[in-house]
Amino acid sequence: MDEHLPDSEVLVAGAGPTGLVLALWLTRYGIPVRIVDKAPRAGTTSRALAVHARTLELYRPMGLDRPVLEASRKMVAANIWVEGRKRARARFGDMGKGLSPYPYAVIYPQDEHEKLLIERLEGAGVRVEREVEVVGLEGDGEHYVCARLRHRDGTESRARCAFLAGCDGAHSFVREAIHAGFPGGTYEHVFYVADVEAGGPVTDGELHVCVDAADFIAVFPLQAEGHLRLVGTVHDEAAARAAELGWNDVSGEILARMRIDVRKVNWFSTYHVHHRVADGFRKGRVFLLGDAAHIHSPVGGQGMNTGIGDAINLAWKLAAVLKGRGGEEMLDTYTTERRAFALRLVASTDRAFTFVTRNGALARFVRLHVVPWLTPFALRFDAMLRFMFRTISQTAIEYRPSALSEGRTGRVHAGDRLPWVAPAEGAQDNYTPLGSMDWQVHVHGEAAPAIGEACERHHIALRAFAWREAASRAGYVRGAAYLVRPDGYVGWTGTAAEGLEAYFARHRVASLG
Repeated sequence: MDEHLPDSEVLVAGAGPTGLVLALWLTRYGIPVRIVDKAPRAGTTSRALAVHARTLELYRPMGLDRPVLEASRKMVAANIWVEGRKRARARFGDMGKGLSPYPYAVIYPQDEHEKLLIERLEGAGVRVEREVEVVGLEGDGEHYVCARLRHRDGTESRARCAFLAGCDGAHSFVREAIHAGFPGGTYEHVFYVADVEAGGPVTDGELHVCVDAADFIAVFPLQAEGHLRLVGTVHDEAAARAAELGWNDVSGEILARMRIDVRKVNWFSTYHVHHRVADGFRKGRVFLLGDAAHIHSPVGGQGMNTGIGDAINLAWKLAAVLKGRGGEEMLDTYTTERRAFALRLVASTDRAFTFVTRNGALARFVRLHVVPWLTPFALRFDAMLRFMFRTISQTAIEYRPSALSEGRTGRVHAGDRLPWVAPAEGAQDNYTPLGSMDWQVHVHGEAAPAIGEACERHHIALRAFAWREAASRAGYVRGAAYLVRPDGYVGWTGTAAEGLEAYFARHRVASLG
Protein backbone atom coordinates (compact mmCIF):
# COMPACT_ATOMS: atom_id res chain seq x y z
CA MET A 1 0.00 0.00 0.00
CA ASP A 2 1.18 3.54 -0.78
CA GLU A 3 2.24 5.00 2.56
CA HIS A 4 0.48 8.26 1.64
CA LEU A 5 -2.81 6.60 0.64
CA PRO A 6 -5.47 6.91 3.38
CA ASP A 7 -7.89 4.12 4.25
CA SER A 8 -10.63 6.75 4.55
CA GLU A 9 -10.65 10.48 3.98
CA VAL A 10 -11.94 11.42 7.43
CA LEU A 11 -12.01 9.42 10.66
CA VAL A 12 -14.50 10.74 13.20
CA ALA A 13 -13.82 9.79 16.82
CA GLY A 14 -17.05 10.08 18.79
CA ALA A 15 -20.65 9.48 17.74
CA GLY A 16 -22.54 12.07 19.73
CA PRO A 17 -24.51 14.74 17.83
CA THR A 18 -21.31 16.60 16.84
CA GLY A 19 -19.59 13.57 15.31
CA LEU A 20 -22.79 12.30 13.68
CA VAL A 21 -23.51 15.65 12.04
CA LEU A 22 -19.93 15.94 10.78
CA ALA A 23 -20.07 12.44 9.28
CA LEU A 24 -23.50 13.05 7.76
CA TRP A 25 -22.51 16.34 6.12
CA LEU A 26 -19.31 14.84 4.73
CA THR A 27 -21.22 11.94 3.18
CA ARG A 28 -23.52 14.47 1.52
CA TYR A 29 -20.41 15.90 -0.17
CA GLY A 30 -19.31 12.43 -1.22
CA ILE A 31 -16.38 12.22 1.21
CA PRO A 32 -15.59 8.69 2.51
CA VAL A 33 -16.02 8.69 6.30
CA ARG A 34 -15.43 6.27 9.13
CA ILE A 35 -16.97 6.98 12.55
CA VAL A 36 -16.10 5.12 15.78
CA ASP A 37 -17.32 5.36 19.36
CA LYS A 38 -16.19 3.55 22.50
CA ALA A 39 -19.74 3.28 23.90
CA PRO A 40 -21.57 0.00 23.20
CA ARG A 41 -24.72 1.82 22.12
CA ALA A 42 -26.14 5.27 21.49
CA GLY A 43 -27.27 7.31 24.49
CA THR A 44 -30.57 6.34 26.12
CA THR A 45 -31.05 9.40 28.35
CA SER A 46 -32.29 12.80 27.26
CA ARG A 47 -29.22 14.85 28.33
CA ALA A 48 -29.13 17.92 26.02
CA LEU A 49 -32.61 19.16 25.18
CA ALA A 50 -32.72 22.48 23.34
CA VAL A 51 -32.39 22.79 19.58
CA HIS A 52 -32.10 26.44 18.63
CA ALA A 53 -33.14 28.38 15.55
CA ARG A 54 -29.67 28.48 13.99
CA THR A 55 -29.33 24.71 14.25
CA LEU A 56 -32.72 24.27 12.56
CA GLU A 57 -31.57 26.65 9.81
CA LEU A 58 -28.40 24.61 9.31
CA TYR A 59 -30.43 21.39 9.33
CA ARG A 60 -32.82 22.60 6.65
CA PRO A 61 -30.58 21.87 3.62
CA MET A 62 -30.37 18.22 4.71
CA GLY A 63 -34.10 18.01 5.35
CA LEU A 64 -33.56 17.42 9.06
CA ASP A 65 -35.53 20.42 10.27
CA ARG A 66 -38.90 18.85 9.50
CA PRO A 67 -38.46 15.56 11.43
CA VAL A 68 -37.00 17.48 14.38
CA LEU A 69 -39.97 19.83 14.44
CA GLU A 70 -42.47 17.00 14.06
CA ALA A 71 -41.01 15.09 17.02
CA SER A 72 -40.28 18.03 19.32
CA ARG A 73 -42.08 20.51 21.52
CA LYS A 74 -41.81 24.20 20.73
CA MET A 75 -40.50 26.19 23.66
CA VAL A 76 -42.71 29.20 23.13
CA ALA A 77 -42.09 31.04 26.38
CA ALA A 78 -39.81 31.36 29.41
CA ASN A 79 -40.97 32.27 32.90
CA ILE A 80 -38.95 33.67 35.79
CA TRP A 81 -40.01 32.79 39.31
CA VAL A 82 -38.74 34.31 42.54
CA GLU A 83 -39.49 32.69 45.89
CA GLY A 84 -42.49 30.79 44.57
CA ARG A 85 -44.06 33.62 42.55
CA LYS A 86 -44.01 34.00 38.77
CA ARG A 87 -42.55 37.44 38.09
CA ALA A 88 -41.89 37.64 34.32
CA ARG A 89 -42.72 35.86 31.06
CA ALA A 90 -41.14 36.20 27.60
CA ARG A 91 -42.68 34.67 24.48
CA PHE A 92 -40.03 33.19 22.16
CA GLY A 93 -42.34 33.21 19.14
CA ASP A 94 -42.65 36.98 19.41
CA MET A 95 -38.94 37.41 20.10
CA GLY A 96 -37.78 35.88 16.81
CA LYS A 97 -40.53 37.06 14.50
CA GLY A 98 -39.07 38.16 11.15
CA LEU A 99 -35.54 37.12 12.09
CA SER A 100 -35.69 33.42 11.29
CA PRO A 101 -38.06 30.88 9.76
CA TYR A 102 -37.84 29.26 13.21
CA PRO A 103 -38.64 32.06 15.73
CA TYR A 104 -38.43 29.72 18.70
CA ALA A 105 -36.39 26.94 20.28
CA VAL A 106 -37.59 23.35 20.47
CA ILE A 107 -37.20 20.61 23.07
CA TYR A 108 -35.84 17.49 21.39
CA PRO A 109 -34.08 15.05 23.75
CA GLN A 110 -30.56 14.06 22.77
CA ASP A 111 -31.29 10.32 22.64
CA GLU A 112 -34.02 10.87 20.05
CA HIS A 113 -31.82 13.38 18.26
CA GLU A 114 -28.96 10.89 17.99
CA LYS A 115 -31.35 8.18 16.77
CA LEU A 116 -32.50 10.42 13.92
CA LEU A 117 -28.93 11.28 12.90
CA ILE A 118 -27.84 7.63 13.05
CA GLU A 119 -30.75 6.57 10.86
CA ARG A 120 -29.87 9.23 8.28
CA LEU A 121 -26.21 8.27 8.37
CA GLU A 122 -26.99 4.58 7.93
CA GLY A 123 -29.26 5.54 5.04
CA ALA A 124 -26.18 7.10 3.46
CA GLY A 125 -24.27 3.84 3.89
CA VAL A 126 -22.21 4.66 7.00
CA ARG A 127 -22.58 2.77 10.29
CA VAL A 128 -21.13 3.78 13.65
CA GLU A 129 -18.48 1.27 14.75
CA ARG A 130 -19.29 0.63 18.41
CA GLU A 131 -16.87 -0.24 21.21
CA VAL A 132 -14.02 1.04 19.12
CA GLU A 133 -11.88 3.83 20.53
CA VAL A 134 -8.86 5.82 19.44
CA VAL A 135 -5.95 4.99 21.77
CA GLY A 136 -3.01 6.37 19.81
CA LEU A 137 -2.09 8.74 16.99
CA GLU A 138 0.77 8.36 14.56
CA GLY A 139 1.62 9.67 11.11
CA ASP A 140 3.87 12.13 9.38
CA GLY A 141 1.51 15.05 9.99
CA GLU A 142 1.88 16.16 6.39
CA HIS A 143 0.13 13.53 4.28
CA TYR A 144 -2.00 11.50 6.68
CA VAL A 145 -2.89 10.58 10.27
CA CYS A 146 -2.73 7.01 11.52
CA ALA A 147 -5.00 6.24 14.45
CA ARG A 148 -4.47 3.18 16.63
CA LEU A 149 -7.88 1.70 17.44
CA ARG A 150 -8.80 -0.66 20.27
CA HIS A 151 -11.78 -2.95 19.68
CA ARG A 152 -14.26 -4.52 22.08
CA ASP A 153 -12.27 -7.77 22.28
CA GLY A 154 -9.06 -5.92 23.21
CA THR A 155 -7.43 -6.30 19.82
CA GLU A 156 -5.95 -3.29 18.08
CA SER A 157 -5.84 -2.09 14.50
CA ARG A 158 -4.64 0.97 12.62
CA ALA A 159 -6.70 3.31 10.52
CA ARG A 160 -4.99 5.73 8.15
CA CYS A 161 -6.96 8.84 7.24
CA ALA A 162 -6.41 12.19 5.57
CA PHE A 163 -7.96 14.01 8.54
CA LEU A 164 -9.10 13.02 12.02
CA ALA A 165 -11.91 14.77 13.90
CA GLY A 166 -11.90 14.52 17.69
CA CYS A 167 -15.56 14.60 18.72
CA ASP A 168 -14.91 12.42 21.75
CA GLY A 169 -16.26 14.64 24.51
CA ALA A 170 -15.01 16.53 27.53
CA HIS A 171 -12.49 13.81 28.45
CA SER A 172 -11.20 13.68 24.86
CA PHE A 173 -8.30 11.33 24.18
CA VAL A 174 -7.71 13.11 20.88
CA ARG A 175 -7.25 16.44 22.67
CA GLU A 176 -4.73 14.90 25.03
CA ALA A 177 -2.92 13.15 22.17
CA ILE A 178 -2.26 16.42 20.35
CA HIS A 179 -1.25 18.08 23.65
CA ALA A 180 -3.89 20.79 23.41
CA GLY A 181 -4.31 22.69 26.67
CA PHE A 182 -7.80 22.94 28.15
CA PRO A 183 -7.67 25.97 30.43
CA GLY A 184 -10.61 27.05 32.52
CA GLY A 185 -12.16 26.00 35.77
CA THR A 186 -14.92 24.23 37.66
CA TYR A 187 -17.82 25.89 39.48
CA GLU A 188 -18.02 25.18 43.20
CA HIS A 189 -21.64 24.05 43.21
CA VAL A 190 -22.79 20.53 42.44
CA PHE A 191 -25.89 20.23 40.26
CA TYR A 192 -28.47 17.55 39.76
CA VAL A 193 -30.48 16.68 36.68
CA ALA A 194 -33.63 14.59 36.75
CA ASP A 195 -36.27 13.50 34.28
CA VAL A 196 -39.54 13.21 36.17
CA GLU A 197 -43.27 12.78 35.77
CA ALA A 198 -45.03 15.52 37.68
CA GLY A 199 -48.06 17.72 38.09
CA GLY A 200 -48.49 21.39 38.90
CA PRO A 201 -48.54 24.80 37.16
CA VAL A 202 -45.11 24.31 35.55
CA THR A 203 -46.38 21.43 33.37
CA ASP A 204 -47.68 23.93 30.81
CA GLY A 205 -45.09 23.24 28.11
CA GLU A 206 -43.04 26.33 28.89
CA LEU A 207 -39.59 26.90 30.40
CA HIS A 208 -39.56 27.92 34.06
CA VAL A 209 -36.57 29.22 36.01
CA CYS A 210 -36.74 29.94 39.73
CA VAL A 211 -34.10 31.81 41.72
CA ASP A 212 -34.35 31.90 45.49
CA ALA A 213 -32.04 33.04 48.24
CA ALA A 214 -30.17 29.74 48.29
CA ASP A 215 -31.76 27.54 45.60
CA PHE A 216 -31.91 27.48 41.83
CA ILE A 217 -33.99 25.27 39.56
CA ALA A 218 -34.77 25.21 35.86
CA VAL A 219 -37.77 23.26 34.57
CA PHE A 220 -37.84 22.14 30.94
CA PRO A 221 -40.89 20.56 29.28
CA LEU A 222 -40.39 17.18 27.61
CA GLN A 223 -42.48 15.86 24.75
CA ALA A 224 -44.80 13.62 26.77
CA GLU A 225 -47.49 15.35 28.79
CA GLY A 226 -46.45 15.86 32.41
CA HIS A 227 -42.82 14.87 31.79
CA LEU A 228 -40.21 17.41 32.91
CA ARG A 229 -36.45 17.85 33.04
CA LEU A 230 -35.34 19.45 36.31
CA VAL A 231 -31.90 21.01 36.77
CA GLY A 232 -31.06 22.34 40.21
CA THR A 233 -28.35 22.98 42.76
CA VAL A 234 -27.27 20.55 45.46
CA HIS A 235 -26.78 22.14 48.86
CA ASP A 236 -23.18 22.51 50.02
CA GLU A 237 -23.54 20.05 52.88
CA ALA A 238 -24.56 17.31 50.43
CA ALA A 239 -22.10 18.21 47.68
CA ALA A 240 -19.22 16.33 49.34
CA ARG A 241 -21.03 13.07 48.72
CA ALA A 242 -22.46 14.01 45.30
CA ALA A 243 -21.62 10.63 43.76
CA GLU A 244 -23.85 8.92 46.34
CA LEU A 245 -26.81 11.28 46.12
CA GLY A 246 -30.25 10.21 45.00
CA TRP A 247 -33.53 12.01 44.40
CA ASN A 248 -34.50 11.79 48.07
CA ASP A 249 -31.44 13.91 48.95
CA VAL A 250 -32.65 16.84 46.85
CA SER A 251 -34.17 19.76 48.74
CA GLY A 252 -37.93 19.77 48.37
CA GLU A 253 -38.41 23.35 49.52
CA ILE A 254 -38.11 25.02 46.12
CA LEU A 255 -40.22 22.27 44.53
CA ALA A 256 -42.93 22.92 47.10
CA ARG A 257 -42.84 26.68 46.51
CA MET A 258 -43.30 26.13 42.76
CA ARG A 259 -45.99 23.51 43.49
CA ILE A 260 -44.14 20.80 41.52
CA ASP A 261 -45.67 17.45 42.47
CA VAL A 262 -43.09 14.82 41.45
CA ARG A 263 -44.81 11.46 41.02
CA LYS A 264 -42.05 9.43 39.41
CA VAL A 265 -38.30 9.88 38.78
CA ASN A 266 -37.16 8.24 35.54
CA TRP A 267 -33.54 9.38 35.63
CA PHE A 268 -31.34 11.19 38.13
CA SER A 269 -27.69 12.24 38.09
CA THR A 270 -25.37 14.80 39.65
CA TYR A 271 -22.50 16.64 38.03
CA HIS A 272 -20.01 19.48 38.29
CA VAL A 273 -20.16 22.30 35.75
CA HIS A 274 -16.93 23.27 34.00
CA HIS A 275 -15.94 26.18 31.77
CA ARG A 276 -12.99 25.45 29.48
CA VAL A 277 -11.84 26.19 25.93
CA ALA A 278 -8.99 24.30 24.26
CA ASP A 279 -6.05 26.55 23.41
CA GLY A 280 -6.16 25.24 19.85
CA PHE A 281 -8.84 23.50 17.77
CA ARG A 282 -6.40 22.10 15.22
CA LYS A 283 -2.99 20.50 15.07
CA GLY A 284 -1.99 19.59 11.54
CA ARG A 285 -4.55 17.11 10.26
CA VAL A 286 -6.32 16.66 13.59
CA PHE A 287 -9.29 18.79 14.68
CA LEU A 288 -11.26 19.18 17.91
CA LEU A 289 -15.02 19.75 17.92
CA GLY A 290 -17.85 19.98 20.43
CA ASP A 291 -17.12 19.16 24.07
CA ALA A 292 -13.61 18.04 23.14
CA ALA A 293 -12.93 21.69 22.26
CA HIS A 294 -15.10 23.64 24.70
CA ILE A 295 -17.36 23.04 27.70
CA HIS A 296 -19.41 25.58 29.60
CA SER A 297 -22.41 26.04 31.85
CA PRO A 298 -25.84 24.84 30.67
CA VAL A 299 -27.21 28.40 30.61
CA GLY A 300 -29.22 28.88 27.40
CA GLY A 301 -28.86 25.27 26.24
CA GLN A 302 -25.92 26.17 24.02
CA GLY A 303 -23.62 23.14 24.27
CA MET A 304 -25.00 20.66 21.74
CA ASN A 305 -25.96 23.41 19.31
CA THR A 306 -22.42 24.79 19.43
CA GLY A 307 -20.94 21.36 18.67
CA ILE A 308 -23.28 20.97 15.70
CA GLY A 309 -22.18 24.40 14.48
CA ASP A 310 -18.54 23.28 14.76
CA ALA A 311 -19.30 20.19 12.67
CA ILE A 312 -20.99 22.04 9.83
CA ASN A 313 -18.35 24.78 9.78
CA LEU A 314 -15.61 22.16 9.38
CA ALA A 315 -17.45 19.74 7.09
CA TRP A 316 -17.68 21.93 4.00
CA LYS A 317 -14.09 23.13 4.40
CA LEU A 318 -12.77 19.58 4.61
CA ALA A 319 -14.86 18.67 1.57
CA ALA A 320 -13.49 21.65 -0.38
CA VAL A 321 -9.88 20.76 0.38
CA LEU A 322 -10.31 17.03 -0.23
CA LYS A 323 -12.01 17.71 -3.57
CA GLY A 324 -9.33 20.21 -4.59
CA ARG A 325 -11.86 23.02 -4.66
CA GLY A 326 -10.38 25.20 -1.96
CA GLY A 327 -6.97 26.01 -0.57
CA GLU A 328 -5.71 24.22 2.56
CA GLU A 329 -5.47 27.59 4.31
CA MET A 330 -9.28 27.44 4.36
CA LEU A 331 -8.95 24.88 7.17
CA ASP A 332 -7.20 27.45 9.37
CA THR A 333 -10.43 29.44 9.47
CA TYR A 334 -12.16 26.64 11.37
CA THR A 335 -10.14 27.50 14.47
CA THR A 336 -10.29 31.27 14.07
CA GLU A 337 -14.05 31.25 13.53
CA ARG A 338 -15.23 28.64 15.99
CA ARG A 339 -12.75 29.21 18.81
CA ALA A 340 -13.52 32.93 18.85
CA PHE A 341 -17.20 32.10 19.26
CA ALA A 342 -16.48 29.49 21.95
CA LEU A 343 -14.51 32.04 23.97
CA ARG A 344 -17.36 34.56 23.75
CA LEU A 345 -19.89 31.89 24.66
CA VAL A 346 -17.97 30.67 27.69
CA ALA A 347 -17.50 34.23 28.91
CA SER A 348 -21.20 35.09 28.56
CA THR A 349 -22.55 31.86 30.07
CA ASP A 350 -20.01 32.18 32.88
CA ARG A 351 -21.37 35.62 33.80
CA ALA A 352 -24.96 34.39 33.69
CA PHE A 353 -24.23 31.19 35.59
CA THR A 354 -22.21 32.96 38.25
CA PHE A 355 -25.07 35.40 38.76
CA VAL A 356 -27.70 32.73 39.42
CA THR A 357 -25.49 30.61 41.69
CA ARG A 358 -23.28 33.07 43.57
CA ASN A 359 -23.63 33.34 47.32
CA GLY A 360 -23.44 36.65 49.14
CA ALA A 361 -25.81 39.40 50.22
CA LEU A 362 -25.39 41.57 47.12
CA ALA A 363 -25.93 38.69 44.68
CA ARG A 364 -29.04 37.57 46.55
CA PHE A 365 -30.41 41.13 46.61
CA VAL A 366 -29.97 41.49 42.84
CA ARG A 367 -31.58 38.09 42.15
CA LEU A 368 -34.51 38.56 44.48
CA HIS A 369 -35.27 42.26 44.03
CA VAL A 370 -33.57 43.89 41.03
CA VAL A 371 -34.13 41.17 38.42
CA PRO A 372 -37.86 40.66 39.18
CA TRP A 373 -38.41 44.41 38.82
CA LEU A 374 -36.18 44.97 35.79
CA THR A 375 -37.08 41.93 33.66
CA PRO A 376 -40.77 42.72 32.98
CA PHE A 377 -39.81 46.30 32.14
CA ALA A 378 -37.05 45.24 29.71
CA LEU A 379 -39.30 42.71 27.97
CA ARG A 380 -41.68 45.47 26.92
CA PHE A 381 -39.20 46.61 24.27
CA ASP A 382 -38.95 44.87 20.89
CA ALA A 383 -35.25 45.68 20.66
CA MET A 384 -34.56 43.79 23.88
CA LEU A 385 -36.65 40.81 22.76
CA ARG A 386 -34.82 40.66 19.43
CA PHE A 387 -31.45 40.92 21.16
CA MET A 388 -32.34 38.07 23.50
CA PHE A 389 -33.54 35.89 20.64
CA ARG A 390 -30.47 36.50 18.48
CA THR A 391 -28.16 35.74 21.39
CA ILE A 392 -29.85 32.56 22.60
CA SER A 393 -30.76 31.23 19.14
CA GLN A 394 -27.15 31.56 17.87
CA THR A 395 -28.38 33.54 14.86
CA ALA A 396 -26.07 36.35 15.99
CA ILE A 397 -22.92 34.26 15.46
CA GLU A 398 -20.68 36.07 12.97
CA TYR A 399 -17.22 35.54 11.52
CA ARG A 400 -16.35 39.08 10.50
CA PRO A 401 -12.63 38.84 11.46
CA SER A 402 -12.20 35.63 9.44
CA ALA A 403 -9.81 35.48 6.47
CA LEU A 404 -12.83 34.28 4.45
CA SER A 405 -14.84 37.45 5.18
CA GLU A 406 -14.40 40.40 2.81
CA GLY A 407 -16.58 43.47 2.33
CA ARG A 408 -19.64 45.22 3.64
CA THR A 409 -22.77 46.40 1.84
CA GLY A 410 -25.43 48.26 3.75
CA ARG A 411 -25.92 46.63 7.14
CA VAL A 412 -24.61 43.27 5.97
CA HIS A 413 -20.96 42.50 6.70
CA ALA A 414 -19.06 39.61 5.21
CA GLY A 415 -18.94 36.98 7.93
CA ASP A 416 -22.56 37.57 8.96
CA ARG A 417 -25.16 34.84 8.82
CA LEU A 418 -27.15 35.43 5.63
CA PRO A 419 -30.09 37.58 6.77
CA TRP A 420 -33.39 35.80 6.33
CA VAL A 421 -36.16 37.46 4.32
CA ALA A 422 -39.71 36.31 4.98
CA PRO A 423 -41.20 35.12 1.68
CA ALA A 424 -44.04 36.74 -0.20
CA GLU A 425 -47.24 34.72 -0.07
CA GLY A 426 -46.92 31.57 -2.14
CA ALA A 427 -43.20 32.15 -2.82
CA GLN A 428 -40.02 30.53 -1.54
CA ASP A 429 -37.76 32.35 0.90
CA ASN A 430 -34.10 33.23 0.31
CA TYR A 431 -32.97 30.21 2.36
CA THR A 432 -34.46 27.71 -0.09
CA PRO A 433 -31.45 27.81 -2.47
CA LEU A 434 -29.14 26.98 0.46
CA GLY A 435 -30.31 23.39 -0.01
CA SER A 436 -27.46 22.98 -2.51
CA MET A 437 -24.96 23.30 0.39
CA ASP A 438 -22.65 25.02 -2.07
CA TRP A 439 -21.22 28.44 -2.85
CA GLN A 440 -23.76 30.78 -4.47
CA VAL A 441 -24.33 34.46 -5.10
CA HIS A 442 -27.55 36.18 -4.02
CA VAL A 443 -28.82 39.46 -5.46
CA HIS A 444 -32.00 41.21 -4.37
CA GLY A 445 -33.09 43.20 -7.38
CA GLU A 446 -31.41 43.08 -10.77
CA ALA A 447 -27.94 41.55 -10.94
CA ALA A 448 -25.26 43.45 -12.86
CA PRO A 449 -24.33 41.54 -16.07
CA ALA A 450 -20.67 41.38 -15.00
CA ILE A 451 -21.65 39.63 -11.73
CA GLY A 452 -23.59 37.04 -13.69
CA GLU A 453 -20.68 36.51 -16.07
CA ALA A 454 -18.25 36.00 -13.17
CA CYS A 455 -20.56 33.41 -11.60
CA GLU A 456 -20.92 31.59 -14.91
CA ARG A 457 -17.16 31.46 -15.48
CA HIS A 458 -16.62 29.89 -12.07
CA HIS A 459 -19.71 27.64 -12.15
CA ILE A 460 -21.20 29.38 -9.12
CA ALA A 461 -24.99 29.61 -9.01
CA LEU A 462 -26.54 33.09 -9.15
CA ARG A 463 -29.82 33.47 -7.29
CA ALA A 464 -31.72 36.65 -8.08
CA PHE A 465 -34.72 37.67 -5.95
CA ALA A 466 -37.29 40.32 -6.85
CA TRP A 467 -36.66 43.45 -4.83
CA ARG A 468 -39.01 43.80 -1.89
CA GLU A 469 -39.22 46.11 1.09
CA ALA A 470 -38.68 43.07 3.30
CA ALA A 471 -35.17 42.71 1.84
CA SER A 472 -34.39 46.31 2.75
CA ARG A 473 -35.60 45.74 6.31
CA ALA A 474 -33.29 42.73 6.52
CA GLY A 475 -30.32 44.94 5.62
CA TYR A 476 -29.84 44.21 1.91
CA VAL A 477 -28.92 46.82 -0.72
CA ARG A 478 -30.74 46.66 -4.02
CA GLY A 479 -28.58 45.17 -6.77
CA ALA A 480 -25.63 44.34 -4.48
CA ALA A 481 -24.07 40.88 -4.66
CA TYR A 482 -23.69 38.59 -1.65
CA LEU A 483 -21.45 35.54 -2.04
CA VAL A 484 -22.86 32.91 0.33
CA ARG A 485 -20.70 30.15 1.76
CA PRO A 486 -21.92 26.54 1.86
CA ASP A 487 -22.83 27.00 5.55
CA GLY A 488 -25.05 30.01 4.93
CA TYR A 489 -22.65 32.78 5.96
CA VAL A 490 -21.69 35.70 3.72
CA GLY A 491 -18.16 35.33 2.39
CA TRP A 492 -17.97 38.46 0.21
CA THR A 493 -20.30 41.31 -0.57
CA GLY A 494 -20.03 44.25 -2.95
CA THR A 495 -21.20 45.65 -6.26
CA ALA A 496 -18.09 45.28 -8.45
CA ALA A 497 -17.47 42.03 -10.32
CA GLU A 498 -13.72 42.63 -10.01
CA GLY A 499 -13.99 42.21 -6.25
CA LEU A 500 -15.89 38.96 -6.66
CA GLU A 501 -13.33 37.66 -9.16
CA ALA A 502 -10.50 38.57 -6.80
CA TYR A 503 -12.19 36.66 -3.95
CA PHE A 504 -12.61 33.59 -6.15
CA ALA A 505 -8.93 33.67 -7.08
CA ARG A 506 -7.61 34.44 -3.60
CA HIS A 507 -9.48 31.56 -1.93
CA ARG A 508 -9.57 29.21 -4.93
CA VAL A 509 -13.35 29.01 -4.61
CA ALA A 510 -15.03 26.37 -6.75
CA SER A 511 -18.37 24.59 -6.65
CA LEU A 512 -18.50 21.59 -4.32
CA GLY A 513 -21.09 19.86 -6.52
